[in-house]
Amino acid sequence: MPVSTDAKGAKVWQLRNRNQTLTRWAGYLAAVAIFMWCWQRISEATTWFFVWDAPRIAADIGSRAWPPRWSYMDNLWGPLWDTLNMATLGTVLALFMAVPIAFLAARNTTPSALFIRPVALFIIVATRSINSLIWALLLVAIIGPGVFAGLMAIAFRSIGFCAKLLYEAIEEIDEKQVEAITATGASRWQVMAYGIVPQIMPAFAGISVFRWDINIRESTVLGLVGAGGIGLQLQSSLNTLAWPQVTLILIVILFAVIVGEWVSAKVRGAIM
Repeated sequence: MPVSTDAKGAKVWQLRNRNQTLTRWAGYLAAVAIFMWCWQRISEATTWFFVWDAPRIAADIGSRAWPPRWSYMDNLWGPLWDTLNMATLGTVLALFMAVPIAFLAARNTTPSALFIRPVALFIIVATRSINSLIWALLLVAIIGPGVFAGLMAIAFRSIGFCAKLLYEAIEEIDEKQVEAITATGASRWQVMAYGIVPQIMPAFAGISVFRWDINIRESTVLGLVGAGGIGLQLQSSLNTLAWPQVTLILIVILFAVIVGEWVSAKVRGAIM
């Protein structure tokens, strides 16, 4: 018997009929059946011996990984700098491409809602749907391994994210300001420069910093597929089972992410 509340907050009991009860229980049974089927498929594809042995293996690796090899830090400054450059330059490049796409996708600024806007929306969806690691794999195969492939992977992955949030901000502007500037006889570009851009600048700055913060995290792992940065050192250390080096690299990555988060929070706080 379901319970709801009236306007005064008092409980009101409602009696379900037979069909509602059967439908509810059928939904429960279907959910349980789907869960059991999924669990069976997972169990068939899992070697449970390794699962039960995982705590021992984790303890063994942990004993080998501590203490970190601090002397290896001299080899990480360059890759760490490459990682920060990938995140920063990739974000800047993505913003250069995302801004015009956002104006083409917004209903109130697109030149053609029938032809151009769908293309812009397709670009936004396509770039957002492909993970940065997949972009990196494709670009490493096309232009070769290195930091440039990682930079472009970060940029392509960020276009859709930045353009989506920015075109939503454009659609939410105060149209009265645009109408006031249009009434002065301003051209289309002047209306955009003085009526739209000032309204979306806070959102643009916040989106930029937020995406840069995300890209720092993503750029730390692109080296695992050959896209340079500190992830490449992590892959090399894992391949040679150099666990003290792995621990140091993970500490450095954690520190870089925390610093990026702190900077991002401070900048967003100053903007907002």
